[in-house]
Amino acid sequence: MTPSDARTAPPAAPWWRFPMVWFALAGPALVVVAGFATMAIAYRHADVVLVETAAPESSQRSGRAGATAPALQARNHAATPPARP
Repeated sequence: MTPSDARTAPPAAPWWRFPMVWFALAGPALVVVAGFATMAIAYRHADVVLVETAAPESSQRSGRAGATAPALQARNHAATPPARP
């Protein structure tokens, strides 16, 4: 390159004029926006906190908590072999 060519060369464009820069920045920007959207959805539709009550006397005698009794019954029923006719 000769000195006369350097004087006639157009100036370099600023970085924001290149589409590849915006393409590279779009991915992380979309991830940040999606994160805030997910946070807003989780905050607005949070699950209700359930308050556990005292277990009935029948479940206290058997050693099972009242809230887990139906789940334990279903588990035990699923584990039993089918009755033969």
